Amino acid sequence: MSGPLIHDWSDAKAEAFGRETLAFRHGLHERAMFSDEGLVEVLDRYPRDKLGVFTMGEDPVEWRTWRRGTAEGLSGAELLEAVKSGRIWLNLREVNAVLDSYAGLAREIFGDIEAHTGVKTFRHDVGLLISSPNAQVFYHLDATPVTLWQIRGQKRMWVYPRQAPFVTDEEIERIVLRETAEQFPYRPEFDAGAQVQEMTPGVMVSWPQNAPHRLVNGPTLNVSLSIEYLTPPAMLRANVIYANGLMRRRLGARPRLSDGYTPANLAKFGLARTAKALKLHKAGATKAAPSFRLGHAGVVAPL
Repeated sequence: MSGPLIHDWSDAKAEAFGRETLAFRHGLHERAMFSDEGLVEVLDRYPRDKLGVFTMGEDPVEWRTWRRGTAEGLSGAELLEAVKSGRIWLNLREVNAVLDSYAGLAREIFGDIEAHTGVKTFRHDVGLLISSPNAQVFYHLDATPVTLWQIRGQKRMWVYPRQAPFVTDEEIERIVLRETAEQFPYRPEFDAGAQVQEMTPGVMVSWPQNAPHRLVNGPTLNVSLSIEYLTPPAMLRANVIYANGLMRRRLGARPRLSDGYTPANLAKFGLARTAKALKLHKAGATKAAPSFRLGHAGVVAPL
């Protein structure tokens, strides 16, 4: 029988959700759907052309060692064994659109969040992450709000302020405009300004939209849920960033990023929506072509 979802909501956490980095306790790690058998079933049913297969180097500074691959021909059981044996990160985006069990989980998660925060959420994307011992995700940021739910294994997470020198407005704009991928340069001295979260089974962390972060796995298989979504304030912020980027590129302006339903931000929201409808900005190719084929036992072979 499924246990409770989030155990430790409080008025303070509900008020700060989405604006501060917060840690919660949850009960998802107790559910059978995340056993080896449950993971194999998902991997067998998830479309191979949508499966994100990645490998990476060991130096957190060398973010360009993050490489995309393919896993054609491997069964779900073979995929799981490859992750356990190799240095692999599998990302199953929008698994809630593929499996009814994850669609139900999305309704449960966002029902809980909305009931406690009073904030409307939409565009729900439940991503299942299955990753190798000691694998890492490099310094990056997301255009939308994200929560990370640890299910199996341990990882350490660093969350950094969304301001210089950790990130500039221009770097955020390039990511939101899809001119570049989500990863960008990291310096080890940034860690002095980070909030560090130890992710163990039953921990969920939320953080402010666009805050840079990175992750390093512990010595065992890791299973997590990376859950992306939008709220009205988050959609406004994303469109303000988009408009700022256009103004910087087309008008030579130096716009400032701020939150809130101000007249200036509402005007920028309208500008961004119009620009998207008219396709005034062409995004770059941010999705790298596959460079390796994943084989049995986590062996990576060049394409």
